[in-house]
Amino acid sequence: MKCPFCGHVETQVMETRMSEEGDSIRRRRSCSHCEKRFTTYERPDVSYPAVVKKDGRRIEYDRRKLQASLSLALRKRPVSTEQVDLAIERIEDKLLTLGQREVASNRIGELVMRELKKLDKVAYVRFASVYRSFEDVDEFKTLVDEFRR
Repeated sequence: MKCPFCGHVETQVMETRMSEEGDSIRRRRSCSHCEKRFTTYERPDVSYPAVVKKDGRRIEYDRRKLQASLSLALRKRPVSTEQVDLAIERIEDKLLTLGQREVASNRIGELVMRELKKLDKVAYVRFASVYRSFEDVDEFKTLVDEFRR
């Protein structure tokens, strides 16, 4: 690691700590030339595929949008934050394992529905009614009948 003060390329790691969230590593370093100390952070560099909307627009994947959709569907439902976070992780893992540079928004919607179906049936129906643009009661009935089978 290059020293930010003198530019010397040889530095020594003095201390290494995992962040509280577990998503990065903090390293305290010392320059062998000027002896100044500095901190570096190591984080994974993960690239999610771009999301292709129904109208053809391409937008950057945003975890917050996924979290907001799940939270809205699960509003006032007995599902813990930890369960929601795990569901999001499973969706993101699937997006990464697809190995594609772009993914259609409806593919993400289907992944969300699969996770909601496991978490909470009411939230699943809520999400499905918006996602599939239900127009009448018969469409709700068909969805509920799926659960009864």
